[in-house]
Amino acid sequence: MTKKTSFQSVDEYIASQPEAVRGTLRRVRSIIRGAVPHASEVISYRMPAYILHGRRLLHFAAWNHHYSIYAATEKVAAAFQGELAQYEVAKGAIRFPFSDPVPVKLIERIAKFRAQELAKREKAKASAPKTRVAKE
Repeated sequence: MTKKTSFQSVDEYIASQPEAVRGTLRRVRSIIRGAVPHASEVISYRMPAYILHGRRLLHFAAWNHHYSIYAATEKVAAAFQGELAQYEVAKGAIRFPFSDPVPVKLIERIAKFRAQELAKREKAKASAPKTRVAKE
């Protein structure tokens, strides 16, 4: 939506958007922060992003007629298939029209689901046997 290509903070990103959509973006941000309070908030790929366990949890961005949440892994798409049927889901993005109410509970559950995905991955990584490289 905006022509600026770099942002220093999520506040700056939201402030750069048209006034009509700022409230929606603030609400999405609040939902994500409430669902995953330990995630770090950063700007990545010129959009707000959340990092957990050193990995990308999700991004969100505003477009002309919708906002997208970039969290649609195969597992997310499968777990929320019924609820996501009314939205366009493509290439990892879930598109929500600005004209619809913000699906608070759905976004909250998706953020928590992604956090669980990352926690499972981190746990598996931590419990994996350490392999040593033989010294010659």
